[in-house]
Amino acid sequence: MKTVTILGSTGSIGTQTVGLLAAEPERYRVRALVAGKNVTLLAEQARLLRAESAVICDRGLYPQLRHALAGTGIRAGCGDAAVVEAAAMDADWTMAAITGAAGLQATLAAIRRGKTVALANKEALICAGEVMLAAVRAAGATLLPVDSEHNAIFQALHEAHRPAVEKIVLTASGGPFRTATSEEMARALPETALRHPVWSMGAKISIDSATMMNKGLELIEAARLFDLASDQIDVLVHPQSVVHGLVYYRDGSVLAQLGSPDMRVPIAYTLAWPGRIATPARRLDLAALGRLDFDEPDLERFPALRLAREALVAGAGAPAVLSAANEVAVDAFLQRRLGFLDIATVVASVVDEMGAPPAPTLDAVLELDAGARAAAMRYCLKCARSAA
Repeated sequence: MKTVTILGSTGSIGTQTVGLLAAEPERYRVRALVAGKNVTLLAEQARLLRAESAVICDRGLYPQLRHALAGTGIRAGCGDAAVVEAAAMDADWTMAAITGAAGLQATLAAIRRGKTVALANKEALICAGEVMLAAVRAAGATLLPVDSEHNAIFQALHEAHRPAVEKIVLTASGGPFRTATSEEMARALPETALRHPVWSMGAKISIDSATMMNKGLELIEAARLFDLASDQIDVLVHPQSVVHGLVYYRDGSVLAQLGSPDMRVPIAYTLAWPGRIATPARRLDLAALGRLDFDEPDLERFPALRLAREALVAGAGAPAVLSAANEVAVDAFLQRRLGFLDIATVVASVVDEMGAPPAPTLDAVLELDAGARAAAMRYCLKCARSAA
């Protein structure tokens, strides 16, 4: 049996991973489940999968978790140290799905075990790409991308053909505001921005999709994962979300990965890699679909994509600054303290102020992350005052 750990088991990616594991009980044994605050769901998952341990980040919820698991034989833990300890358990496969920079240390702990890490937390690779990739090389770990676009590129990009790659293309749905005017987006409320037309995702990634920052972060992640320069990575808006990624080769061939917009497909691919397992995802019917549309992204209406590419080109700590500022701005928007278009404004202001300082170590990355968050909070407050 393959042993597995899920970091972020109660989020969107985590719950879908749990569903796949529950359907294959004879193939997988769960070592640890880690969650942030949803203690009730964590306990249910731990009992369902007969996990060895369950860890809740919020220490105040530990008594509730311990009570819910009483008599099951499942160990309960809490706090940041317990999260990292769970990530460092000897599991064959770890799902790294703790959102944002919060998942960085746990993801690194899993990588250092030298096994397989399925990466759903793109911010960890964006904020500390050099640190993470150095850890992968040192430990001999295998890093498998869970994002549908990167997973698609991984499937279409045969290692032996890597020198023949001209470029890759990541597709973007365009989000809920694909055809909206700037004036309409300026008035957008969180509930509207969260209403993604295709994908079912968590709140943060849904807002990132609406601003297209998600695609910008994925652009940086692709450069790290596949060792490509900025000019070797393109983005196309593809509202059907059927073609997830394309690889262009120098002989004129283009290989694309297609599938229904269902995150269980890339999750299952990483879970069973190098094999495959069945999923309940809807099968793709091209005849019923009838057409596939592609457009260039509008960088005037969606400046976040431009900001991300500029951060990639600047290098050093610029992507970490971008990601941290974006997390703060998105949270402010969700709390109705910031306008939708102000998200990109805040990010641009922070990146302009902080530039691209070096961040060669984990401590340097964390210090830079804290500085960018503090700067973003100041700019959020400034935007709020201006709006008032």
